[in-house]
Amino acid sequence: MNKASKEFTRRDASQPKGRQVDEAALDEVTRLLGDLPRRRDLLIEALHLIQDAKGHLSAAHLAALAELFRLAQAEVYEVATFYHHFDVVKEGEAAPAPVTIRVCESLTCSLAGSAKLIETLKASTDPERVRIQPVPCIGACDRAPAGQVGKRAVDRATPQSLTEAATGPLAPVIPDYEGLEAYRAGGGYGIYEKIRAGDITPDAAIETMSDAGLRGLGGAGFPAGKKWGFVRGYEAPRLMTVNGDEGEPGTFKDRWWLERKPHRMLEGALIAAHVVGCDRIYIYMRDEYPAVLEILRAEVEALEHAGLAHVPIEIRRGAGAYICGEESAMIESIEGKRGLPRHRPPYIAEVGLFGRPTLNHNVETLSWVPDILANGAEWFAAKGQTADNKGLRSYSVSGRVAEPGVKLAPAGIPLQELIDEHCGGMAEGHTLKAFLPGGASGGIFPASEAHRPLDFGEFEKDGGFMGSHAVMILSQEDSVREAVLNLTHFFEHESCGQCTPCRSGTAKAAAILAGDEPSTDLLNDLITVMTDSSICGLGQAAGNPIRHLIRYFPEELA
Repeated sequence: MNKASKEFTRRDASQPKGRQVDEAALDEVTRLLGDLPRRRDLLIEALHLIQDAKGHLSAAHLAALAELFRLAQAEVYEVATFYHHFDVVKEGEAAPAPVTIRVCESLTCSLAGSAKLIETLKASTDPERVRIQPVPCIGACDRAPAGQVGKRAVDRATPQSLTEAATGPLAPVIPDYEGLEAYRAGGGYGIYEKIRAGDITPDAAIETMSDAGLRGLGGAGFPAGKKWGFVRGYEAPRLMTVNGDEGEPGTFKDRWWLERKPHRMLEGALIAAHVVGCDRIYIYMRDEYPAVLEILRAEVEALEHAGLAHVPIEIRRGAGAYICGEESAMIESIEGKRGLPRHRPPYIAEVGLFGRPTLNHNVETLSWVPDILANGAEWFAAKGQTADNKGLRSYSVSGRVAEPGVKLAPAGIPLQELIDEHCGGMAEGHTLKAFLPGGASGGIFPASEAHRPLDFGEFEKDGGFMGSHAVMILSQEDSVREAVLNLTHFFEHESCGQCTPCRSGTAKAAAILAGDEPSTDLLNDLITVMTDSSICGLGQAAGNPIRHLIRYFPEELA
């Protein structure tokens, strides 16, 4: 051996391999976790407690957490690094600045100038004190450009308003909402009590939901009554999940409802759980909604004190991963794992959370349940635009309209009528050029299609869909190609990486679109592979906006 070579330090054989657990870090993590059970499904909750308290996750914290949860350090590390809201800091690395300003760079905020806003902030703030973090959609598209300082939302953000907010309180501002007492004073939980008393039987409730035509309003549009019947048909024990992870760009209706009338959803969830026979309800809520999380914690506790939570309700926080809006990825996350979509079959109705049959619903879907059971199937069905369109829908409308926001309108309303009658028309100086009927995944259509009804089954004919009813409006001032590139970058950023067609396909598609002369043949081939072979809907739908760019706006690729 060369004498000049560095001698190796032999590992202490009495110690386990890998990073050793620091006693001080172990004591600190133990204190931060308090009485949180050391169960695998609560790993993400434990990571949140440390991140909230320390502002990051050090290597010593992760080693201590692995020790307390009896997990491999690699397993804890892979979960922590999967989610965007966890800041993992290795030995020798600097922790992030004490204050983080998040600025949305998704489509609607991009139209409102978020790129310039981010550039100005980075040039005018001290990186040692404030971290400027461009992020995907944070569910405030009606108030674009949207920002968050700590956990405090800043609407229609400017450099001045964000920098001023960074010097003040960082806790969320809780909006004025309808609490339990006010909800019950208006008849709330009356239907739930009738369900529990047997005045409305499970079979009758399922029949009413089916006749009303209520669909899953998180994106898939599956009939709610049929879903109740399916899950109820599987052997108990059964569980229920509520998907509040509305990360689709342009979608903010669930936030809107929960910041105003949270008990509509809570009563709907309790009714559905009772009818289907679910033992526990898990509400999975995105971390981008800190005010909603505070509201839900307070109101679930109020339900428990009032003796109304006959089915236990648990609230689980997401951690900034769009993929967890896919139901099987959400279930993986609730179980304390990376949010990787599962292969199907089996579907979660048969083998879901913790291997049990699982009923999964969107927030808005559940919010309609008490009203439908109180007023009857015909009452709801008749509120659609035509006999073929049943019920009301909460459309999240953003972009170049005079009055963006959540618009309660009939299912099947034509886009032009939605803009004219519910949004105050187009914004001044803007004319309709293109629109997205269902968020980033739903495709992008020209103004000539504005007469078509906004409902399930309509845009599927041309490679789009309504999805979560996130309607984004573009005008003559906007480049459809730039909009599609923005959406493709979003899919690239949010791909879970599990399958190659999505992981590599979204990156390749973005690179082609950003080039000087994009090849439409190459793009079409790429989209076909992504659509046919991706595991879940993210990769399968990521090519929809590109297809429509090629079909409806070929001049922008010339």
